[in-house]
Amino acid sequence: MKVAVVSDTHDNLPKVREFIERVNSEGVELVIHCGDFVSPFTVKLLLSELKCDFIGVFGNNDGEIAGLLKVSGGVIEKPPVAKVIDGQRVAVMHEPLFVESLAKSGDFDFILYGHTHQVDKRVINGCQVVNPGELSGYLTGRSSFAILDTAQLTVEIVWL
Repeated sequence: MKVAVVSDTHDNLPKVREFIERVNSEGVELVIHCGDFVSPFTVKLLLSELKCDFIGVFGNNDGEIAGLLKVSGGVIEKPPVAKVIDGQRVAVMHEPLFVESLAKSGDFDFILYGHTHQVDKRVINGCQVVNPGELSGYLTGRSSFAILDTAQLTVEIVWL
């Protein structure tokens, strides 16, 4: 299964549209957003244009929680969230709290997070830790997301 992991969109709608086009053309089956959508209109765009399933967690800049919940139909949750996706045990969060401890625990195959706006792709105790960087490009000047392949257990960083 192809899973796109994105974070820190920060209402950059041109980049969100570019992300949607790329994900839709890549045959992605699920998008996981690691927080900092910021406004409900960003979520509305994602959900109306993506041709796949979607889940997400809140970030520290997501101030309009009620609006985000309403627009998303409840698919955005308070982090951290544990999911089983295509047989893989996945932790999704925004801030990188306890990433190393969670990875070392042996309880997860993937730890996905955002917040730092920096790409992080490493393996700790057999667990793949992934920060897809920032889609917005506001802090680093570069926009990125990740594609996980749950069958091959690979992670690719995609630069827009």
